Amino acid sequence: MVTIQATYDGDLCCVASHGPSGAALSTDAPKDNEGLGRYFSPTDLVATALGTCVLTTMAIVARRNGITFEGASVTVEKHMNPTPRRIGRLPVEVNVPGTFSADEKKKLEAAAHGCPVHKSLHPDIEAEIRITWLS
Repeated sequence: MVTIQATYDGDLCCVASHGPSGAALSTDAPKDNEGLGRYFSPTDLVATALGTCVLTTMAIVARRNGITFEGASVTVEKHMNPTPRRIGRLPVEVNVPGTFSADEKKKLEAAAHGCPVHKSLHPDIEAEIRITWLS
């Protein structure tokens, strides 16, 4: 179990604290929803969680299999639906530099699609994962 605590600081901003490490992050409402967009919005953090989870899950499989994975990157686009206001799409683009065998690619692709955040998203959210192998 991990506990996250947050405090509302006013002006649509919150500060959250990660229980185990004490690391803190700030959030703000986005510009299109009455905020100033000074920090990640809560829905931005969902997109961030998805992208970093995909990379981290792939990196775990890479490490277990002696596959070099450094330099991999991810881009997630967050698309909001207007009514009701919610996340509608989170397309994920993973770029992986290096040369990989077909078996290594298969393992890494399975890891990307097995990411716990991806599996936790509501089925109405489109979250296609596309991997580009940069050799």
